[in-house]
Amino acid sequence: MHAIFEYLPLIIFFVFYKFGDLYWATGSLIVTSALQILYYVITKQPIPKRNWIFFALIAVFGGLTIFFQDDAFIKWKVTIINALFAIVLVVSQSFFNKNLIKELMGESLPLPENIWTKLNLAWAIFFMVCAILNIYIAYNFPIETWVNFKVFGLMGLTFTFAILTVFSVYKYLPQDSDESKTNEENN
Repeated sequence: MHAIFEYLPLIIFFVFYKFGDLYWATGSLIVTSALQILYYVITKQPIPKRNWIFFALIAVFGGLTIFFQDDAFIKWKVTIINALFAIVLVVSQSFFNKNLIKELMGESLPLPENIWTKLNLAWAIFFMVCAILNIYIAYNFPIETWVNFKVFGLMGLTFTFAILTVFSVYKYLPQDSDESKTNEENN
């Protein structure tokens, strides 16, 4: 249910685009993002920082898109978000010795420190590739192709990269069968 809530603005953007146009879709994206923030306020839950950041970028770039009737602003939003993710991952690791990927998943995955560093860098590169790919598609293909890429392509790429991440760290995870063998031998 939480995943649907997180992707609701994107789903509504797609529906409005298919039945209206990019400007109606952009307006719906702004409104549904604002409603997400309102939901947290009404339920008295802390508003995640990422929701504030997404809402701010959507409001600014979406507002500029609607005001100037220029789709370039909304196209750049995707690139800016992905580039920011990449920069934050690299800067936090390099200058503050803080691995954000480890902070997000560290409690559930006991991995060696060098693997966390590689994961952090891999995700930073992934986000930068997505940023560059978004701009390439935005300016070299029709708007319909870009919308489909924004809604389905980036989600598919992220899902695929997450699965590849799991496969790449699998060998470092403690195996239940090893633990049960050790327990049986000790008994």
